[in-house]
Amino acid sequence: MIRLEYFTKDDFQALIDWNVNTSKFFLYQWAGSEFTYPLTHDQLEAYLKGANEDGATRYIYRVVEQQTGQVVGHLQIAAVDLKQRSARISRVLIGNSRVRGQGYGQQMIRAACEIIFDQWQLHRATLGVFDFNQSALSCYQKAGFQIDGLLRHARKVGDAYWNLYEMSMLEEEWQVVKVLEGNQS
Repeated sequence: MIRLEYFTKDDFQALIDWNVNTSKFFLYQWAGSEFTYPLTHDQLEAYLKGANEDGATRYIYRVVEQQTGQVVGHLQIAAVDLKQRSARISRVLIGNSRVRGQGYGQQMIRAACEIIFDQWQLHRATLGVFDFNQSALSCYQKAGFQIDGLLRHARKVGDAYWNLYEMSMLEEEWQVVKVLEGNQS
């Protein structure tokens, strides 16, 4: 099991370390155009400005494995719009490669949905995933997100164009997910 805690300056080095010896493509895949490779403390300082405050439109989290206390990932809830009752899950990363494929992704998305739907009482959550990232796409679908559409050649990365699936979940769909999860425990 995991829990989400606010991302702080103390988490900068772990996020940087998870991106060492990767590539600008890996960084872009999980972070979009927010950062440039290599990831630096200065970029993360700017990223954290204005986040995690009352009334913010962006909340940034570290993902903590409850049993060990180890930070295993990163996640952001952004574009928080109380008037439209919507938010966007983004910058999802299971940083510790040793724990990938163990269900942490679904737990992270469910924890974000608990905040969006149960705590904030919003109506719609969205996210985007590149079409080649089949493990993430499968994770999001298992967590209850539905594909709204495919944006062809949505992002130019290097010399290539990447397609992006837009996905969403509505508050009534979240209620069904919670009921189904309750029946499986």
